[in-house]
Amino acid sequence: MPNFIRLSTEAAMRFCIQHSLRYRYAQPVFLEPHTLRLTPRQDPSQRLVKLNLEVQPAASGQSASLDADGNSCVVLWFDDLRSDLDLAVEMEVETLRQNPFDWIITDPSLRQLPVRYTPETAHSLAPFLRGGQPVAGAVAAWASEQAAAVKQDTAAFLMALADTIHHGFHHVGRPEGDPLEPAQTLAGRSGACRDTAMLYVAACRSLGLAARFVSGYSMHHPPEVSEQELHAWAEVYIPGGGWRAYDPSLGLAVADGHVVLATAPDHRLAAPVSGSYRGTGVASSLEYRVALKAAAS
Repeated sequence: MPNFIRLSTEAAMRFCIQHSLRYRYAQPVFLEPHTLRLTPRQDPSQRLVKLNLEVQPAASGQSASLDADGNSCVVLWFDDLRSDLDLAVEMEVETLRQNPFDWIITDPSLRQLPVRYTPETAHSLAPFLRGGQPVAGAVAAWASEQAAAVKQDTAAFLMALADTIHHGFHHVGRPEGDPLEPAQTLAGRSGACRDTAMLYVAACRSLGLAARFVSGYSMHHPPEVSEQELHAWAEVYIPGGGWRAYDPSLGLAVADGHVVLATAPDHRLAAPVSGSYRGTGVASSLEYRVALKAAAS
């Protein structure tokens, strides 16, 4: 494993995580290739200590790779009919960033909103600047109001936006379905973590900030969630700080209490499991379980 420099002389936080998924089909089906994004990211803020993946019944083949967004993936493929698929992952991860504010903005022109990256940086960040569709006018107007409240200060806006969503919205547990459109989340002042994450992303993009969706786990337990679940938040690109994470459902600048699985400009590309099956009129079901605990390493 890469030996990343620890960002603090204090002990890192170690997560022990178990994540299982059970797919059941009403009759045997042919599974198309499946992509698993269940391998935690390795970077200066977190280090993978141990990972064990079990697939039952065993796939015909599998391959580890990086996807287009740099996420670690395992691709499974199958050559037989089957009526079930069980995935179980056990992992240990050290989270290393204890101070989420250990950065500076190295480009003075980006200290005030709206921002404009250098042409070279903007070209690299293009998918995270525009997303799949334009930001709704209501979201852009609301983001501008939030920026004005902190006198267009970029760093202050990022924290204030997370705090505003945390305190000003009703947070709900919604285990299934795509994120709501950001304008819908804003209008209702309500949403699950993936809804508020995409609202945060859209608000940042409307002011020129590159932002992306994050899928992973959090040790901070939202009060609206009765069981441990996958969690979602956002990352924003800051010259001098790199990709920095903010959790609007919890009102946090993310430090060592979160573990990243995958990031992408579109939430679908950060899904822990992507795949399909062939079977006319065949119903399917999914059961899953997430269990995590943390202790100083």
